[in-house]
Amino acid sequence: MTPASWTLRAWPPILWQASSGSPPQFLHVDTRVLNHNRPSAGQTVWAAPLDDGEEIGIAWDWVQLPRGVVALADPMSVVTNLRLLGADGEVLTAWQAARHLNHLVHGLPWQREVARALGLSEH
Repeated sequence: MTPASWTLRAWPPILWQASSGSPPQFLHVDTRVLNHNRPSAGQTVWAAPLDDGEEIGIAWDWVQLPRGVVALADPMSVVTNLRLLGADGEVLTAWQAARHLNHLVHGLPWQREVARALGLSEH
């Protein structure tokens, strides 16, 4: 069963060094259109399996802007079980982690998955 984005907070927390060189390899799990009216909106869920059998989940809401552009609905509201660590090993606050999480999001081909869910051809 596909997890709802908010359930990722219940997954076991995964500690990750924010400044580590290579990000986890995320795979697309699900993209849903929750509002077909203008603007269209929905959620997307991605996961990265780890060598030890654990899994990192990351999800966010998206919205379709004019001319078909899709964007994060709220860059400060990326949901994840990932707990990012700072240089001294401290867990980053949500505000501190947002920059790193948005960097992960922007590295994923999520707009293509949203276009597919909306039934649009890829640009």
